Formats: sequence, C-alpha cells, structure tokens
Amino acid sequence: MLKSKVAVQVTSPGILPDDVVMLGDAYLKPWKIPQGQPVTLKFGAMRQPVKVVAVEKFDGMRISQSLARRMGILAGCQLRLQYRSVGAVLALGPLIGVLISRDDPSMPEKPFGSITMFCKELVDASAVYGAHVYFFTPEGIGSSHQHVEGWVYAGGWRKIAVPAADVISNRLTSRKLENKPSVQHFFREVKLRHGTSVFNEKFLDKPEVFEALGRDRALVKYLPESHVLRNYTMLKSMCSKYSTVFLKPVRGSLGKGIIRITRLDQENFVAHHANVGGTRKQHFTNLAKLFSSISGKMKSVRYQIQQGLHLIDIGGRPVDFRALVQKNEQGKWSMTSIVARTAGSHHFVSNLARGGTLSTVKEAVAKSNLSSAQGHDASARLQRAALDIAQGIDTHIPAHFGELGIDLAIDTNGRVWLLEVNSKPSKNDNTPLQPDQKIRPSVRNLIRYARHLAEF
Repeated sequence: MLKSKVAVQVTSPGILPDDVVMLGDAYLKPWKIPQGQPVTLKFGAMRQPVKVVAVEKFDGMRISQSLARRMGILAGCQLRLQYRSVGAVLALGPLIGVLISRDDPSMPEKPFGSITMFCKELVDASAVYGAHVYFFTPEGIGSSHQHVEGWVYAGGWRKIAVPAADVISNRLTSRKLENKPSVQHFFREVKLRHGTSVFNEKFLDKPEVFEALGRDRALVKYLPESHVLRNYTMLKSMCSKYSTVFLKPVRGSLGKGIIRITRLDQENFVAHHANVGGTRKQHFTNLAKLFSSISGKMKSVRYQIQQGLHLIDIGGRPVDFRALVQKNEQGKWSMTSIVARTAGSHHFVSNLARGGTLSTVKEAVAKSNLSSAQGHDASARLQRAALDIAQGIDTHIPAHFGELGIDLAIDTNGRVWLLEVNSKPSKNDNTPLQPDQKIRPSVRNLIRYARHLAEF
C-alpha cells in the first residue's frame, strides 16, 4: 500500500462535479488507480463514489467546492493519500477530531478559552504532518454517527459540519460530560461503524489505578499503601502504621480537597486541609474526633487514604515530579517531558494552581535535601518509573490511552513513588513552548500517534 502527501486544491463552483476528482498522473501510474471507473473517496466517515481524472505534469489533487465542504475543508491543504486496491478505496487523512468540553461562538478569536492556543498548535502541526484536525463539543454531537458540528481553522475559526474522524482525542475535562449518554453512544457507534480509534476515552479514579497496578509485581515497589477510606477502623489502622497519612478525593484534581493527617503522639492529631488560599490547620485530641469532623464529607466525597511519604523538599517545601508520557508513531510509550514542581510556601501540594513553581529535575534535586549519591541518577529512575507505570496502565486497565500525566515523588532515601495518574494531562504546565519552537513536542506527538492509529 503506497502512501504519500498530496496538496488538495478546492476549485471554484461549477468547474468540477462532486463525483470527479483530478489527480496528478504521478500518483495514478505507480498506484494503478483506474481512470474513468468508480472508486470510493474516503475521508473519515465520509464515503463518496468518484471517478479519477489524470492531469499531466500536476503534483496534487483537485476537488469541487461542494465536496470540500462535505469534507469540512474550507481551503487548500496538504493531506496523506492512500490507494487501497482491495475495495478500490482512495483514502485521504488522517482526519482527527478533538473532543473538548466547551466552546464560545461569541468569542471568534478565542472560542475555546485558555486552550485555544493549544488547538491552534494542533492545526499547525496537522499541516506539517499532512493531517486535518477539527474540534467539537458534546453539544456538536447530533443524532447521526456520520458527522458532527466542529470547528476548523482557515484564516480564522469557523464552525461547520464535519465527518466523524478516523481518530478522536478525548480532551473532556468533566466526568459529567464524558458520561453523557449521547457521548458514550457516539463513541460506540463510530468505533463500530467507521473503525474510529478513540484514545484517552475515560477518566481514571485513584483506587482503580492503584488496585490495577498492585496486581503487577514489577510495579508494587512504586505504590504507597492505599485504600478507599470506608470507616473509622481503616483510618485508625493506617494512622497507627504511619505517622502521616493523606486523604485524597477519589475523583479530585489540582490538589483540591486533600487532607494531610499527622500523628503528634498517641492522642493528638493535626489535620491540614489544602485550599486555594493556603492550608487550614485543625488540632484534635483524639482520632475519633478527627474522624467525626470528616465523616460528614464522606457522604458526598469518596476518599483514598494513602501512606504518607517523607518527600524531598527545598527549604521545607515538598517537591514532586510530573511526567508527560505519550505514545509515538510506533504506538509505543515514550517520554515527552518531566518537570519538578515545588509546593508554594503555604501549601503542602505542588500544583501550579496552588502557587507551586516549576524547575528541571536536575535543578530541583540539586537544591533539595537529597544526598548527591542518592540523587545522581534521579532523572533516569523517574523516567523509567513513568514508562513502566504507563505500560502497566495499558496492561491492567481495559481502556485506550495515548497520553498520561504521571505524578511521581522521591523520598529522602531516594526511592521513587507514584502519587497519581491523570488521563487528561494539561498541556499548559508541562511542555512550555521555547522561543525557537512554534509547535510543542507534546502536540507533535499527538499528531504522530493519530497517524499511527489511522495507518496513514
């Protein structure tokens, strides 16, 4: 099966009918594309019977304006082209759909809010790699699995009907939206009817991750002891075993709602609550009173109770690490970036939303209270852990992931631990755009993996 990148030109109205495409003879002869006989033009879920007309000394493809509109193409572009003799299919692509939480048509310059720049980067990367990308929300999904209402970029953002894509990247940031019956039905239909690949198709809950990875002997070394907090007995057991434990909302993010419990002596406990302004501190003269104070919250919030770790710190500010791992053009996990995050001065969580700061792994380890002997290969060990954990997620959780944000920590003995796995990693705090870069590696990798999935 031959593959190539072709410049697709859109003709003026009335020049070409929808069922004719003009193609440079440089493509027809080696691929043995039949002339004058019907072939099927495929673009995502769109299928159009066409006849191919050869054009001498022309290195491109011409299609009618109305056909281009049905394809969701508003101007000329570069796409990958394949001819599959079995079934006589002339395929263009890959067509990539990115499912996002919301749009705002009243803001044409910035219709996707803070992720608009990321979306434009994906458009630019698609042009480089011969792909076509659009963006759609759950509201853009109609009753048909054939097409959606999506946003394309052609000199500006425009919303039009586009075919269901070859590959869908699920960037929904809300479980409520992700679990909408219309969204789940659409995922099932496009996979079944069009062979669409959907990656990062679901959120990960903390207990799900730790239970799944706990079944892998090679990964247990990275896992602090963790359980879903069900009752006082469990809290008492963990607090007797560890001087510090953390309560983390099972479905939390950005450090919201985390409680750190520290045992001062047999009777006295301190609870630190993470909030936006800093840390709220409560003192309890026994564990029963502490449990009573959180039992009300447990009616609406499920907590994971986790072994407290003695993390490395910089001047008393805890340090952890965020690795972004993505699948590459061979479909294998690879390391895109890893950064150190140091907690803000009044926080015990390191999220940037809580005043944390970023640095390289090397800088953070050098400034920390980790000895030079324990820290000399810290970066390599963190990267190995991230890739091992990503592979473990693939092996033990029945869902398709193409990128993961993996939060890791190093304790004062130099041991690497897993804190959390995020299946909707932010592009904003991980792979900052360098002055000489127009497209971040994380964005390039997303397009490369999409090409791999669509076999273009």
